[in-house]
Amino acid sequence: MAKLVLQVSLPRRIKNSLKDLLGERVCFQEEDLLAYSYDASGIQALPEAVCFPERVEEVASLLRLAWEERIPVVPRGAGSSTTGSAVAVRGGLVISSARLNRILEISPLDLLAVVEPGVVVADLDRALAQVGLFYPPDPASLAFATIGGNIATCAGGPRGLKYGVTRDYVLSLEIVLADGTVVEVGRRTAKSVVGYDLTRLLVGSEGTLAFITKATLKVLPRPESRSVCLAAFKSPFEAVAALNTLLSAGVLPRTAEFLDDLTISGIAQRLPPGFSSARALLILELDGSREAVASDLQRLKKTLSPARIFVAGDQQEEETIWAARRAISPALRQLRPHKRGEDIVVRRSRLAELVSLVIRLRERHRLPIASFGHAGDGNLHVNILFDARDPGERDRAEKARRDLFSGVLELEGTISGEHGIGLTKMLYLPQEVSPPALSLMKGIKKVFDPREILNPGKIFS
Repeated sequence: MAKLVLQVSLPRRIKNSLKDLLGERVCFQEEDLLAYSYDASGIQALPEAVCFPERVEEVASLLRLAWEERIPVVPRGAGSSTTGSAVAVRGGLVISSARLNRILEISPLDLLAVVEPGVVVADLDRALAQVGLFYPPDPASLAFATIGGNIATCAGGPRGLKYGVTRDYVLSLEIVLADGTVVEVGRRTAKSVVGYDLTRLLVGSEGTLAFITKATLKVLPRPESRSVCLAAFKSPFEAVAALNTLLSAGVLPRTAEFLDDLTISGIAQRLPPGFSSARALLILELDGSREAVASDLQRLKKTLSPARIFVAGDQQEEETIWAARRAISPALRQLRPHKRGEDIVVRRSRLAELVSLVIRLRERHRLPIASFGHAGDGNLHVNILFDARDPGERDRAEKARRDLFSGVLELEGTISGEHGIGLTKMLYLPQEVSPPALSLMKGIKKVFDPREILNPGKIFS
């Protein structure tokens, strides 16, 4: 990887102002900035400073300074974005939420939790488990991803089929606007219809409208019981048909994950004996009362017959199945050194057509293309595998990506269900969003951030 060089440096007076605000909690040295120059997308650009505020007042002061000096600001959680959302492509300040990491309140009676943006998703869920609650959104990166980052991208996860996505669990937000004004939007109540719903607008805005400093989240009672199953099929279409039949029979799993043959080959050693030869797999997880789970499990077995089914007998076997699922993304890199992972979504009734599209793209572009993910809500992660050192493969990979997006839109789907637009999908946004709708979005950005200092260069090309 080529060495990054800081092209622009902040004037000394601004560096002094940042030091006055944060003391030692601001970095200017290139070796320190390097760690914040990239996210999971692999895109890199050095910021001019990285700031670590601990209080909302410090965030407000930072943004007032950036507003007055017209300095770009990039909000950053754990850097797990796969679209370049957390990369400072125009330099400026990265404001990290690493020290805004407190769980402020958990209310079992009100079924809510109040957290700062730097709280790690898995840490919140562990704290909730102690009082019999859970936070349903569960992205694959939950072990390190932050609540603020999840809100910024409206993260989903395997449990989306039954429980929805991040937007469904955000009741209210404390935010800092581009000029440093602190605003609270939404309410801590189960219902509120008072003016425009700014809370839902901010969820999924990728740090381009405001900096989130506090979130009130809806949480749920932890299910009494659960059961994890692995079902093997002779073709991907058989797997999709079986899932649709199961859902039509009234069985609603909390997860329904699909794995195609290429995906299976990457994690074959992690699967139970006899399952690595399947042409497609479904990972199904049921939850609820003990009686409900036992009843649904019997209906599941009957509905999926004659598919081969493995039911985890204990927590260790459950973890073995989910560990295999979490290992997919790194395992695919063993098949090719580079990949473009997309998170497209179609209606469940068109899922078989999406599977067929992926197979056609493999043949047309002569590349290994894997698909896996949240089939229950029509959201598949399509991974185009290639070797970037081979110009021919690199070119075919980009053409396959373009054809994937075009095909998904023909199926009345969307080019992003969880990861957002960031940098990597900007050019494709106008293919899905009409000019009038795009104009409205840009107008909203202008109202929130007229000087365009908040995460500039993202979403809109």
